[in-house]
Amino acid sequence: MIDPPVTMPLPPKRAVRLPERPGAVRYPVLAVVFVCAACGLVYELELVALASYLIGDSVTQASVVLSVMVFAMGLGSLLAKRLRCRAAVGFGLVEGGLALIGGCSAMVLYAAFAWLGESRYVLVAFSLAIGVLIGAEIPLLMSLIQRAESMRSPESVRSPESVRSADSGRGADSGRGAEPGRGAEPGRPAASGGGLRREQHDAAGTVADLFAADYVGALVGGLAFPFLLLPWLGQLTGALVTGAVNAVAGGGLVLWLFRRDLTVRSRVLLVGANLSVLAVLATATVLVDDFEQAARRAVYGDDVRVAVQTGLQEVVVTGERGGPPDLFLNGRLRVGGQDEYRYHEALVHPAMNGPHARVLILGGGDGLAAREVLRYPDVRAVTVVEVDPGVVRLVRTDPGLAALNGNAFRDPRVDVVYGDAFGWLRGTRPVQERYDVVISDLPDPGITPSAKLYSEEFYGLAAGALTDGGRLVVHAGSASARPRTYWTVDATLRAAGFATRPYGASGRGSSFAAGPDRADRASGAPAPGAGEWGFLLAAPGPRRPALGLAPAAPSLRSLTPGTLTGAESRMERTRHAAGLPPSTLVHPRY
Repeated sequence: MIDPPVTMPLPPKRAVRLPERPGAVRYPVLAVVFVCAACGLVYELELVALASYLIGDSVTQASVVLSVMVFAMGLGSLLAKRLRCRAAVGFGLVEGGLALIGGCSAMVLYAAFAWLGESRYVLVAFSLAIGVLIGAEIPLLMSLIQRAESMRSPESVRSPESVRSADSGRGADSGRGAEPGRGAEPGRPAASGGGLRREQHDAAGTVADLFAADYVGALVGGLAFPFLLLPWLGQLTGALVTGAVNAVAGGGLVLWLFRRDLTVRSRVLLVGANLSVLAVLATATVLVDDFEQAARRAVYGDDVRVAVQTGLQEVVVTGERGGPPDLFLNGRLRVGGQDEYRYHEALVHPAMNGPHARVLILGGGDGLAAREVLRYPDVRAVTVVEVDPGVVRLVRTDPGLAALNGNAFRDPRVDVVYGDAFGWLRGTRPVQERYDVVISDLPDPGITPSAKLYSEEFYGLAAGALTDGGRLVVHAGSASARPRTYWTVDATLRAAGFATRPYGASGRGSSFAAGPDRADRASGAPAPGAGEWGFLLAAPGPRRPALGLAPAAPSLRSLTPGTLTGAESRMERTRHAAGLPPSTLVHPRY
């Protein structure tokens, strides 16, 4: 006879001790979600801003970063499913990796640009890596907070007496027989309908709280980047500090609140990883100034005279002492001291063929266009509209730049106005003010923020600032390197009611105002359209303006009536056979 098996009583399971207050887990987790979301958006904006500065074309760079990062976030959410069984240590490692990669992303991207001359692939790699790690955060936090709350719920933590009572109840039911398909799983009490609904309600509330904290944190991070981090710390230090905050928040949450879920080995691993990340970020922060100087020498050469960060852009002056300076704005060569006169003579003097008592210069913060205008003694007033006061301040105080422009800003006829050219023409300019000549000495149309300054609406505002018989001259980029851009400017001027005359000028070599892309300069390759500039002389109405020099024009080093005629012929040979549509504010074509 076989004796029936003796059922030995099992010791009651020990409940995990968690804080008794209902919000003791939820609120710290939501606070960390808030901080991590802010850090994640700072990483994202940092990549967009630095890529736009280094590579150019901010629309393309923003599209690449955002699309790759959102795609990677989906991958991260899927990969996080493998870490749910070890959510605490997984979240700690994810935050440590995110702090290291996000914090160092700006330095690595700048280093790739400075020493390798190419940073596009690095940009995509960082966007992918940061997106994967950000995408893994919410699923892991969901697992942690649901597990913590389930262990605190009355259904999860039961006394031994309640266990025995439930077992006896099941025994009584077994005597009657269980209805097929409706019995509870062995070893698990059946959940009542009310308990199931309560669990579903708690899960929905958890998701809502997590996403609310995530979105609010993203708002704070998005506002902190342009208004606090960028002006106070700069791009490199700002990213490093953000990484340190990210590491402290993520690692601190796991090591403090969920420390009972960690084995000794996991705890040592997390502490070591987070300390290593903080040590790397702190070391990089200490060395960031030396790194920036070395990278700047790699980009601009050893002859850096001045490097300042204004409220709008980086301004660098290079060149040997005693020689003509070169002026870089956001890494793009704006003034080449050796042959800048070729550009500015061609820009200014054809437009001065006619009445020119009052002249408006849009842009031209270097003072070089004003220098050429002031060579006409019958000029009574010159208004310069410059968006960046830092550029004018540097040009006034730097001996090399002041000598190059002949101290034009000290002339009493010159009035400098600070503001955006579009906004100034639209609202700030006194209605009664009219000008005989408007000179558009603005950044290349291929640079995204400049697109509105080459729009049909902008040229309509410029036409309203001209006197009867007034003339507008526009620098429109290189006709040989980017003929579509050049002739789009022409089509836009004609759509705004101007008749145009194309012409150009040539420099000696690698020259300024050549295009929107910085990367070729960093690699040492010639810039697109190097040594060639395209201009358009325009006048309101159907009659084309005369292309020539004023009878009282001063002696010029590079420009004659014959060279203007030849330049017009060269430009016409690049004209598109099919007409191009104009560029507008809502549909930029550059």
